[in-house]
Amino acid sequence: MLTGKTKNLGVLGWPIAHSLSPVLQNAAIGKAGVDYVYTALPVRPEDLPAAVAGLKALQFRGWNVTIPHKTAIMPLLDAIDEDARIIGAVNTVVNDDGHLTGYNTDVTGFIQALVDAGFVPQGKTVVLLGAGGAARAVVWGLIKAGVQAIYIGVRSPEKVQPLVDEFSAYGTLTVSHWESEDFAAKLSAADLLVNTTPLGMTPHVDAMPPVDWSKVKADAFVYDIIYTPAETRLLREAREYGHRVLNGEGMLAGQGAAAFVKWTGVAPNVELMKAKLRAALAT
Repeated sequence: MLTGKTKNLGVLGWPIAHSLSPVLQNAAIGKAGVDYVYTALPVRPEDLPAAVAGLKALQFRGWNVTIPHKTAIMPLLDAIDEDARIIGAVNTVVNDDGHLTGYNTDVTGFIQALVDAGFVPQGKTVVLLGAGGAARAVVWGLIKAGVQAIYIGVRSPEKVQPLVDEFSAYGTLTVSHWESEDFAAKLSAADLLVNTTPLGMTPHVDAMPPVDWSKVKADAFVYDIIYTPAETRLLREAREYGHRVLNGEGMLAGQGAAAFVKWTGVAPNVELMKAKLRAALAT
């Protein structure tokens, strides 16, 4: 029941009507029995400074940040966590008595889902398909988890070289065209194959990045951060070739759970959040 003591949370984005964060977070709130409520907050890009000032004035405890505000919000905050600073994007804000701190919990969500699935990244070799916005959090998460090397395959290597140069200060990274012989050799060495592209996402479910399964190690783990559909063409083919697979459901729920802890100090029921996500997607 909402009362005068109920603390407010939300998610900022434009557009925002499609967001499943309210479903996940309010399910977690109800299960944990904490006095919070979480809502979607549509904010036009030009209104972001006013929105942040307004949420601070209204004493919102915190909020998530999604497209197109993840980078634009950073100068409006009082402090930026190291993960968010290195990735260059904030997806979670915590308001401590008017002091706003930005975090990026995508890192936690990505790695925790992988570990929960039984894959330990430390010392492993990784091939990444794509290098868009989500890839920065994935790359940083893998580096923090202690992987040996990250090989990125893309359509336009020259566009991704600046990212490789930037993160090479922290680990071993290379980039090559994903249809080149060089990439095929990298694919053969991979313990983990991760898709960070939108290829295969609903409604374009027949698409997938080019992968020659004959070049992929038999025991390689395949992780697609897409969660709709639950099984992309990439994951279906990987499963048919005998690979262990994981979709993006755990990453989405995991990043939400990490944000929940920062706001409330309480660990939510992540399995419930996943179940609510599946139910929402089904409808």
